[in-house]
Amino acid sequence: MTYELSAPRGGALRAGSVDTASAAGGPGEVARPASRAGVAVADHADAAPAVDLVMPAHNEAEGLARSVRQVVARVPECVACPTRITIVDNASTDATWQVAQQLARDLPGVRAVRLEGKGRGRALHHVWSTSDAPVVAYMDADLSTDLAALGPLLAPLVSGHSDVAVGTRHAPNARVERGPKRAVLSRSYNLLLRVLLGARFSDAQCGFKAMRTDAAELLLPHVEDTGWFFDTELLVLAERAGLRLHEVPVDWVDDGDSSVDLLATAAGDLRGVGRILAGLVTGRIPVASMRDAVARRRPPVTAAGPLFVEMVRFGLVGVASTVIHAALFVGLREVWAAQAANATALLTAAVGNTAANRHWTFGASGGGHVARHYIQALVVLATALALTSGALAVLHTLAPTPSRALEVVVLVAAAGSATLLRFVALRRWVFGVSDRRDA
Repeated sequence: MTYELSAPRGGALRAGSVDTASAAGGPGEVARPASRAGVAVADHADAAPAVDLVMPAHNEAEGLARSVRQVVARVPECVACPTRITIVDNASTDATWQVAQQLARDLPGVRAVRLEGKGRGRALHHVWSTSDAPVVAYMDADLSTDLAALGPLLAPLVSGHSDVAVGTRHAPNARVERGPKRAVLSRSYNLLLRVLLGARFSDAQCGFKAMRTDAAELLLPHVEDTGWFFDTELLVLAERAGLRLHEVPVDWVDDGDSSVDLLATAAGDLRGVGRILAGLVTGRIPVASMRDAVARRRPPVTAAGPLFVEMVRFGLVGVASTVIHAALFVGLREVWAAQAANATALLTAAVGNTAANRHWTFGASGGGHVARHYIQALVVLATALALTSGALAVLHTLAPTPSRALEVVVLVAAAGSATLLRFVALRRWVFGVSDRRDA
């Protein structure tokens, strides 16, 4: 599904629309009553932009104006489509709201929103769920992330290629300046997410993310956290729903003046991980229905020759598995009998073969039906084992003391026949079309 992104009549930042020396000017502020209790809004009454870039702020009065003006100046250089900047004041007790209102009055394409409750997640949930832009994004008000990554973050979403885009500080080519304590905590936390929740993204808490609004509409009703864990919960649900995530390496400098309580944040994150894990186990999180919604919205695959592509990939995996199988058999045959060596070699090669075919050949990635997939694959493996073991048994009946080379030739020939059987069984029975859609 794609959107036609047309330029609005005014109010959004566009290439060439900002004087980078002053980054000021534009129509006056229009104040309007909030649609929800505890919310105040000040912005320009203009048409919807293509991107709504949110900057949550809590007690950021001192540096907010400098950051927003810098973003206003840089956005037209980094983003090719009309972009609105939304400042969200999260119950600040200093002059953040007054500064935000003044910025909305002075700068084109800027609006200000005030919420009476704290929390980055609360700010993003409110603005993203009510935004009129087809792509929503956010970045921290301290500008820890270099704005040069904004274009690569938004491009795959605007084009419709991806659903969610995430800045990552853990990519090999990311440039990060931060203390060792924060670095260790961040990597440990992301490792925990991979182990407990099966997460595949590399950086949950980098304050630089974006997503298509249709994806936000699907996920936000199921995201409960209103604080720092909001990012993690959103990304876990996005992966479970089968949305496409795009990671962008960033240049990131730690904010030495950050007021974030690391211990309290870590404790809240651990509670959030436990809540999500319990929700997935009990079925309280409707993963299946979200997957179905994604499948209905996503256009059908029309690429030519899917069977041929699957056969080529299966063949490549099969060749690699056969080489591993034969090499293991030769090594184990020095100490074990032929049948024991064959069974062990085949089982070892089949584990990697099944994983490769599941993810690469037949596209059944994710956690859906994984247990059933491997159980059925074991049944297919047993059939292949019977075929190869039967071939060796026939050989030893006809030639009680065959040469090692003849054993390998017979084994490879039988494995080739078993490969054809496995392809048909895996494609039609184990990783059927419905499983590839839902997995």
